Amino acid sequence: METEMTNSQPLDWRYLAATAAAFGLVLATTVFGHAQDGSRESATQSSEVTLTNVSYDPTRELYKAINEAFAKDWLARTGQRVTIRTSHGGSGRQARTVIDGLQADVVTLALAADIDAIAEKAKLLPANWQTRLPSNSSPYTSTIVFLVRKGNPKAIQDWSDLAKPGVAVITPNPKTSGGARWNYLAAWAYELDRTNDPEKAKAFVAAIYRNVPVLDTGARGSTTTFVQRGLGDVFISWENEAHLALAEFGADRFDIVYPSLSILAEPPVALVDAVVDRRGTRHVAEAYLDFLYSPAAQRIIAANFYRPSKLEAADPADLKRFPNLKLVTIDAVFGGWSKAQAEHFADGGVFDEIYKPGGAAGR
Repeated sequence: METEMTNSQPLDWRYLAATAAAFGLVLATTVFGHAQDGSRESATQSSEVTLTNVSYDPTRELYKAINEAFAKDWLARTGQRVTIRTSHGGSGRQARTVIDGLQADVVTLALAADIDAIAEKAKLLPANWQTRLPSNSSPYTSTIVFLVRKGNPKAIQDWSDLAKPGVAVITPNPKTSGGARWNYLAAWAYELDRTNDPEKAKAFVAAIYRNVPVLDTGARGSTTTFVQRGLGDVFISWENEAHLALAEFGADRFDIVYPSLSILAEPPVALVDAVVDRRGTRHVAEAYLDFLYSPAAQRIIAANFYRPSKLEAADPADLKRFPNLKLVTIDAVFGGWSKAQAEHFADGGVFDEIYKPGGAAGR
């Protein structure tokens, strides 16, 4: 049995050159045996089956490991060979590609609002999709931290430092990136917690975005901007992406700063019912999502710098990387993703009011 990785990008993130292809996506394929793509026969009865997982930007390394483990496990349990194809990009953009016709058996996106959009606009899965798996369909969580250059030359300690003149802040575009929406809301929640004044929170977030020189479409693009292009003083980052940057590029080049308050990010996963029923892949797709909650997958999740939903399954050494942190929730502060999306990120919403391109601070 062999494993063949096709177009899987290493962590130097040279994938940017490939994103000019269809949908601006990267396609990574984990193959056990020969792929049999597009078969209309029942996947349950076939000796081979293909799944497509449409995911968000910084999950490449995680799902490469998950896919290999699931394929081995599925072959051992059923005798069926499975090919898992994953595409990655900004979560909002990924949701749009599924709405526009990309045939995803499962989606593993950055936030519930993007899967809600698939359910509402394309009717590909039921509105109650989030109730079908444990932990609100989130097998792992993360939060938002700061990645700074070694020695922290701008002495960045908390969100208030990001609004100071002369600090160049790197963050993706919340119109296309799920991580960017978490970044925005974490900053808003910090100032709201401090002042209890929504107008002051709005002005505070606007001040941060005046310091943003460029908005990449996804979190991995912003990582490349900060780490490889050398732009910016601080990168507002997924916790997992910040640890990944340290692991790949060295703790001698960057530091992670944890703010006094952040947000509990719960990236959800879901079955795309209309696709799996049409393709005959429901059984294996459901097993794939269930596998994410297994002890084996939870260990992989923690090893890839995500916070597992089942702490007892993870290696204690991996859990030591995750400090205790004051975390607010999307429901408590913003009334849930549906309300936050409409108020802050829809066309004409608060983000459109406060973001003025060209007003960013210099390096």
